Amino acid sequence: MANTDISSLTEIAGFIGACLVDSDTGLMMASEGGGTLDLDAAGAANTEVVKAKLAAIEMLGLDDHIDDILITLGKQFHLIRPLAKTPTVFLYVALDKKAANLGMARVQVKKAEEKISL
Repeated sequence: MANTDISSLTEIAGFIGACLVDSDTGLMMASEGGGTLDLDAAGAANTEVVKAKLAAIEMLGLDDHIDDILITLGKQFHLIRPLAKTPTVFLYVALDKKAANLGMARVQVKKAEEKISL
């Protein structure tokens, strides 16, 4: 049975919003929070980020995978983590930069990933 519960991500310090996204389609499978952040649009846009990084890895001939992608904005951190078991699906988490602890956030996102089953 599938488990797409990402509610534990709301406990991350500085949490703004999060979603679970299918990078084949750009469609959201689950979401939490968001407020004024359009998680549907963020999920679709970050699908392109993941695809671009995968293409770069392939072009460079790297025998590797993405653990996570960090985008640092002036006021926010955006963390993208493809699922180890299903790399075409990724977690996207937006955090307030002033309130977040990036190291702890990465650990918490990884723990949330481990509980997801598709």
